[in-house]
Amino acid sequence: MRFSTTALALIAIVSGVTAAPTKRQDSGDIDAVILQYALTLEHLENAFYKKALSEWDEKAFTDAGFSSKFYNDLKYVAHDEEGHVVYLEAGLTAAGAMPVAPCDYSFPMTDPKSFVALSSVIEGVGVSAYLGAAPLVTSKAYLTAAGAILVTEALHQSQQRSAIGETPSANVFGTPLGFNAVYSIASGFIKSCPETNMPLPVKAYPALTLVSGLPTAQGAHIDLQPKDAVSGEVFATFVSGLNVAAVAPQTMSGGMLMVEVPMMVEGQSYVFLTRDNSGNLTDSNIVAGPVILEVTPLAPTFNISIT
Repeated sequence: MRFSTTALALIAIVSGVTAAPTKRQDSGDIDAVILQYALTLEHLENAFYKKALSEWDEKAFTDAGFSSKFYNDLKYVAHDEEGHVVYLEAGLTAAGAMPVAPCDYSFPMTDPKSFVALSSVIEGVGVSAYLGAAPLVTSKAYLTAAGAILVTEALHQSQQRSAIGETPSANVFGTPLGFNAVYSIASGFIKSCPETNMPLPVKAYPALTLVSGLPTAQGAHIDLQPKDAVSGEVFATFVSGLNVAAVAPQTMSGGMLMVEVPMMVEGQSYVFLTRDNSGNLTDSNIVAGPVILEVTPLAPTFNISIT
């Protein structure tokens, strides 16, 4: 991987952030809440790409090892994110709701390499957010719209993963994440939001940091450290594609837990600390997380026969 060191460093930064608190409200009209939630994420992505393209020109990207085509393709990505914002704002306005406004953001990127590595992670979280929200959407029209945006976000993720030398399609399935898990990651980029924004029914879980074990691989050992001390028995619950697996720590010392990465983990995946090994990722069972893992898949095997 050309930029694996940069990508892994950014994953560690993103995974170790302490999410800011937020106001909560009753869910009410769940579809409207989901649209506001989606708009919050699209505002973030819109600001992220526009900041990068305003700071670094084509030469900066080509000097960093990217092609001119890749730079021009980023303009389409930025256009997509702006289009998603406009679309969601129009939908909320038509429904009689006040769309949430952009927040003030902080992104840990210093050059085109770190930007592209971070964009791969952010796009992956976006895909997970739309997948996780899909079962909660009650309107078929809204579900179709969300699915259409999800397809585009997945294309963005594939483009960015390829650019940093990662396997674009590293998992047979995308990985869904719940509202609070996504917010726990995304809020690390948000410095403050307008007071006029509606409070979303989300909360941040206690932070979890990947301390060592980079690069990660199936069967490798990683060290996890929760920001807050944990008491009692805990498990590391991995979420990768549609698979969930909980494993007991092999060692626990000084607040650090060493765990083995299950063989089912591939591509951009997530790990939580949970109170039991049931695979249950409800609020009451999650102790900390999620932390982001990038696991290179094994060589693909499949039946070449079409019968």
